Amino acid sequence: MNWSTLVVGVGYLGGRFLEQSSDARGLTHSDYDLDKDGPLPVSLPQAYTVLYTVPPSHESQSDVRLQRLLAVLDPAPSRFVYISTTGVYGDHGGATVNEETPVNPGSDRTARRVAAEDALNSWAAGTDCVPVVLRVPGIYGPGRLGIERLREGSPILEEDAAGPGNRIHVDDLANCCFAALADHVPAGAYNVGDGDHRTTTWFVNEVARQCELPAPPTISMADARREFSPMRMSFLGESRRVDTQKMRDVLGVTLKYPKAEDGIRASREN
Repeated sequence: MNWSTLVVGVGYLGGRFLEQSSDARGLTHSDYDLDKDGPLPVSLPQAYTVLYTVPPSHESQSDVRLQRLLAVLDPAPSRFVYISTTGVYGDHGGATVNEETPVNPGSDRTARRVAAEDALNSWAAGTDCVPVVLRVPGIYGPGRLGIERLREGSPILEEDAAGPGNRIHVDDLANCCFAALADHVPAGAYNVGDGDHRTTTWFVNEVARQCELPAPPTISMADARREFSPMRMSFLGESRRVDTQKMRDVLGVTLKYPKAEDGIRASREN
C-alpha cells in the first residue's frame, strides 16, 4: 500500500485530515473495533506514522482502546500523534496555563486523557517511536457551529459568568497534526488553539449574528448548574487561558483563522 500515515479514528478531525492528505490511510470503527482484542485489518509498512483521534472508552479509568492499538503496532511507528485535551489542566480560575503547568484533571473524562498520555509515553520509551501529544480545546468548523441549538433557543451563560474561551478551527487543527507528524518536531506535549480567548458566550452570539438568528437567552452559573447536563457543565465549570506559544514556535504553525469570526464565516461557507 502506498501510504505512510495511519489515521485511527476517522471522525470529524480524522476525516478532515484525510481530505487534505495524499499519503494517509484511515481506520474506521467498522474496520477495526478498538473495544475488542484482535489484529489490525491492514499490513503495516516498515516506515509509517500514526495519528490517533479516538476518545477513551467510558468503561475504564485507563484508555483501553489506545492500549489495544499499541499492543498490535508491529513494527512500531516512527512517530505517534495523540489527540488529547486542554481539559487535562483542570480549573485555574481563568489563569494562563502552558505545557509546563502540572496536569490536574477535574473529571473522569479528563483523567482518562492523562492516563492515555502516560500510557503512550511509557510505551514509546521502549521503542524508537517519537510520541507527540496535541492538547486540544473546543473544535469548531463546518457543521460544528451549534446552529441547531441556537434555533432551539437553548440558553447560554451570561457573559460575566463565562471564562476565557479556548478553541480552534478544524482546518487549523488538521494543519497542527501535519506539523506534529514532521520528523523534526521534538517529542512532548503541545497546546493548540487560536489564541482568541473571547468567551464561549461571545462565540455563540457571533454565530447567531452571522446566521441572522436571534441571540440566545442567557442564564447565571447557578441556573446553568441546575439546567445544563453534567457533560456540558464539565466544560463550562472550568476556566483557564491556554497558552499556545509552543505551537507557533516549535510546531511552526501559522493559523488560517486566528480570529474566530473569520473561522465562523468560513465554516458557514463550506
